[in-house]
Amino acid sequence: MMKNLFKKGKYLLLLLMTTNIFGQTVKRLNDPSIVAQHKRMTFESWGDWRPYPKYFLGIQTNLAYATVWGWLAPSRNRDYKAGEDIRPLKPTGEQNLRLAQLKLQEQEAEKIKATSDTIYKRSVQDFAHWTSATVDADPLWLLYYKRMLKPITEFPDNPQNFIEWRLKDQQTYETLNTTGTLKRLQEELDLIKEKYSMSRSMDMPRGKRFIMYHETLIKWRRFVQELRKYNNKTTLLLDYKIILKNHLSTTLPQGFTPQTDKQIVENMMQHYKNQY
Repeated sequence: MMKNLFKKGKYLLLLLMTTNIFGQTVKRLNDPSIVAQHKRMTFESWGDWRPYPKYFLGIQTNLAYATVWGWLAPSRNRDYKAGEDIRPLKPTGEQNLRLAQLKLQEQEAEKIKATSDTIYKRSVQDFAHWTSATVDADPLWLLYYKRMLKPITEFPDNPQNFIEWRLKDQQTYETLNTTGTLKRLQEELDLIKEKYSMSRSMDMPRGKRFIMYHETLIKWRRFVQELRKYNNKTTLLLDYKIILKNHLSTTLPQGFTPQTDKQIVENMMQHYKNQY
């Protein structure tokens, strides 16, 4: 118990001593020389060299001045007094220059940040148009190319009859098939559909994608034009064959049989044998 009382008394004494120390009035130190030094090193003016000199009959009598700035002072003090204005907060002081540089760096940082944000946003936009997952939402695709390239998707991949080939009739289909024209048209059709599929499924820049759309559209128009041309030519050829057949059947005598080349040559030689 005596031990506990001793500890409590010790803590109480320490508390009273602490209260007494911090309760004393703090006296403010106001040294004119230190105040002048602060003014010199901030922004007011380069000067006020305290302590001031005192002279009696031309003799320096202020020992404080002599030991700080005068002939008894260190050489660095005299050089400092006679030197250039080194206030850090003057208009051209180091601190103001640092603050100005810091402001310029902040402005440059804002410009860099704005540029990087712009690049990032542009990259996001480019990626949105780069990937094939968003091609259906592109405005130019919706306004123009979707409608212009729709016939390619509607045309069969492997047409098997004249209806699927969009031909006039079965005879036209058989004529083109016999001459091998349909095989070449099928190869062109495969290339067009493959290019169209690549333009819709591959990841690429938006500009390149629309160039592929345009190239596909041009090839498709040429294909349709060529198919129409062959369709018209074959139809015209069949019409000429029918007309020629009808004309020959009406002008040739009944029972007429065409001669072979050998018979024609023999008849010609028999006809002109007495003339040469």
